[in-house]
Amino acid sequence: MTAESLSSRMRSPEQLLAGLGIAALAGLGSGLASAVFLAALDAVTATRWRHPWLLFLLPVAGLLMVRAYATWGRGSERGVSLLLDVAHRREPQVPWTMAPLVFGATLLSHLCGGSVGREGTAVQMGAALAHVWGRRLRSLVPDPSVAVLAGIAGGFGAVFGTPWAGALYAIELPVLGRFQWRRALQCLVASWLGHATCLALGVQHTHYPLAQALSLQPAGGLWQCALAALVFGLAARLFVGCLRGWSLLFERLVIPRWALPVVSALVILALTQVLGTDAYLGIGVTGRLPGDPSIVRCFEPGGVTAWSWGWKLLFTTVTLAGGFKGGEVTPLFFVGAALGNTLAMLAGWPVQEFAAMGFVAVFAAASHTPLACAVLGWELFGPELLLPALLACLVANAVATGTGLYDARTQSDPGSQ
Repeated sequence: MTAESLSSRMRSPEQLLAGLGIAALAGLGSGLASAVFLAALDAVTATRWRHPWLLFLLPVAGLLMVRAYATWGRGSERGVSLLLDVAHRREPQVPWTMAPLVFGATLLSHLCGGSVGREGTAVQMGAALAHVWGRRLRSLVPDPSVAVLAGIAGGFGAVFGTPWAGALYAIELPVLGRFQWRRALQCLVASWLGHATCLALGVQHTHYPLAQALSLQPAGGLWQCALAALVFGLAARLFVGCLRGWSLLFERLVIPRWALPVVSALVILALTQVLGTDAYLGIGVTGRLPGDPSIVRCFEPGGVTAWSWGWKLLFTTVTLAGGFKGGEVTPLFFVGAALGNTLAMLAGWPVQEFAAMGFVAVFAAASHTPLACAVLGWELFGPELLLPALLACLVANAVATGTGLYDARTQSDPGSQ
């Protein structure tokens, strides 16, 4: 045994303890940041509902966002793709400015009616804060993936209140088809601490109607699950295709980068006026009016229209293609749950079960994280959904093979060789 290998083995307990320390700090930081963010998100959403005219400031919000990222962003506008590149050591570091920039930009997007989510913000804040501690302890933990993946797990677990899914999401996400099990303990620590911190600070997560009453029996419903999952996988492909299609259209129109959010905002304004409703703006968990389509109403028979999923998909992809911040996960939940509602209404299937499966399966297919999303279904909707959700996520993911939200993860991870 060489002196170098002996030294490496002697340092491994120190590296493990340092890695767990980074994970704990990532969880605490993610939980605190997510709690503040969720409270602020509720406040700006309520403000937009009280003042619908704020939608007309969306182009101005886009210009401010572009200017802020150009001045202080240093590449952080790439979001999750940048985090994956840092985890793979293709980029040197996560700028600390990512956290405040994505925090402010997401709140501004929601204040003015952008159709974006919240997961992207929580994940980026968590990873940026964790990476700061990772750089301070790099003599003990030189691998940047420890901090980045712990931050991702902490942010996801905190913002949705799903610690098991948060940890598994960070393990499953970085490299297509290869799990980062060597980071499992750190991801679990970060996700659970993020979740616990959020709860300790009084954050109340959404409880979906009759979530504990799901009763789909696997033996009698597997073929319906598989059939619905085919549609969910196609919806995920359509979402990613539209997102890239808008970007390609803007490129062919030779629109300057600074003008992209302005053009995107004008499209959102036009769509809102044509439909005569603002129900597809913002995060979409609940609606401004009692009868508005929303994620919560997807679990009610007739709670959304047959095309609510398509309208939310259109609003979200054009918003994200314009560079607005917030992420795509919650809008994908809306798309999937609304599509599940529509399929169930057409086929006479149980609405709650298929809305719940669509909720997790469309995101699973778009992100290629089927196991994390099956666990997400279990945490949000109860253990009765675990097997049907797992089948739906796996089938939908197979249908969406070859396309996905994060291109960077299809490349190999040098650190795992």
